[in-house]
Amino acid sequence: MTNAREVTCRPLWKRTLWFSVGLGVAGAALAGARLAYRGRLVDVWLGIGLLLALGGVAALHQATLRTDADARGIHWRTWWRRRSVSWPDVADLRVRLRHANNSRIQNTRRVILVLRDGHKRLLPLPRSWSSEDPEFDATLDALRALHRRYGDPESSHLPVVSYRTAGAGRAGALSVCALLLAGAGVAAWFVPGAASDQQAWKSARPCAAGTAAAERRECLTTLPAVIARTEDRGPKRGGRLYFTDGRPLERLAVNQEAAQEFRTGDRVELTVWRGEVRQVAGERFVWREHVSGPGELAVVAAVLALAAGYPGALVVLRLRARRLPDDDVLPSALPFVGALVGTALWLLPLCYLHPTSLLGSPRTVTWAAAGSLTTLGLLAWAWRATRIRMPKGTDAAPGAAETAGGADGEGQEVFVSARFLEDTDYNPHGFGTHIVLGDGPPAVTPHPGPGRFAARRIPVERLTVKDVRRARGSDGDTVPRSWHIAELDDAGRPVRLAADPADLNRVLREFGAR
Repeated sequence: MTNAREVTCRPLWKRTLWFSVGLGVAGAALAGARLAYRGRLVDVWLGIGLLLALGGVAALHQATLRTDADARGIHWRTWWRRRSVSWPDVADLRVRLRHANNSRIQNTRRVILVLRDGHKRLLPLPRSWSSEDPEFDATLDALRALHRRYGDPESSHLPVVSYRTAGAGRAGALSVCALLLAGAGVAAWFVPGAASDQQAWKSARPCAAGTAAAERRECLTTLPAVIARTEDRGPKRGGRLYFTDGRPLERLAVNQEAAQEFRTGDRVELTVWRGEVRQVAGERFVWREHVSGPGELAVVAAVLALAAGYPGALVVLRLRARRLPDDDVLPSALPFVGALVGTALWLLPLCYLHPTSLLGSPRTVTWAAAGSLTTLGLLAWAWRATRIRMPKGTDAAPGAAETAGGADGEGQEVFVSARFLEDTDYNPHGFGTHIVLGDGPPAVTPHPGPGRFAARRIPVERLTVKDVRRARGSDGDTVPRSWHIAELDDAGRPVRLAADPADLNRVLREFGAR
């Protein structure tokens, strides 16, 4: 129920949620009874009861959610907590947009309260799972109306915060970066041990007849065996070798190729080192256990460290944009991905070939120095490519835009990639992807040319430029991050035109010349 004086939000499917709570109580009782009766933790009915109990806890949380708003302020509660904020303490209302499974169709929307002290609160309700939800939009409009009546909003437009905007937060990216760096550190820590084991395996010799039992771990022991049967479990799970009479062991895990090559009744020799079978040798095939060497572990450490660079780049971009509004769209971090890929091209071979002596010879020092200079150059390019470009008006120099239909000139048509974000009579159903300029009046086209097939004339005499700004979260994900938005007045109706900054200035200059 929503109106201009009071807003109340309750969860949908409340009866279904309370029914699930009842199932959870029954599941908890079942789990307790099975545990008391059987006295063991491994039990099918115990597992079913615990699953029902966990589902009941989640349903209880959803069923008890509620948000109310009135003249005094906004109030929300969960089953364990209640909060209230007065309207004068609320600086702004925003929408948090999160895509479900990176889908641009299915997404969740929730309301963020921005307080005067800078803190933010995420309301449990209202919540929407669609980009077009009239009930959510009506509730949000009612909340904003109450805020305007009893508070003092900081902005007149509705900010939308998504993963592309400056206000998306840095905690998640920092956590992922820290986990990847920790994994890289663990892998690097095992490199010296792997190098030592590899060297010991290569230098190991067969045990002499009089070698003591305590010293046989470091030498090679050969044991005869007969294969009783083989088991091929597929390329991912590998295979197994079973030995006659379970001697010298019952079974041995091998790869799929070994399981296919060995046959029942084959006489083989097992080579044992440090208590593990490292080799199975037969007349037709020899299987050797794969042991990760120091080069492989060093490559894993380097890959994890480079992977940590991407969330690190996201953190850097958001730190650079900390003075921008929370709904401003940030540049893409792909230039930093290019720098990381370029670094991998020289770092990974170096780590694989020289895992323990990266700086142990003039050759490796030269290799590392040249690669480091290359990485610094790529990072400098990525830093420049991701700079924040602010609108500078509409006075771009002639010929600034690259065109697909031909060079700029008298009597020639120029196709500029630009889109009107609203449906209009000259852009029905958002069909336009380009604007054609030059020979004839400006027109919207669904193609980059040549020719004016399906073009619709733009009534420039009706358009007035109100503002040029950076892209915001409310402009949608179809707008590239580097584009700017021109806010136009079309005979009293607001219209947005999106394009690359240079192209946008060119189009607006052309509009003004008509």
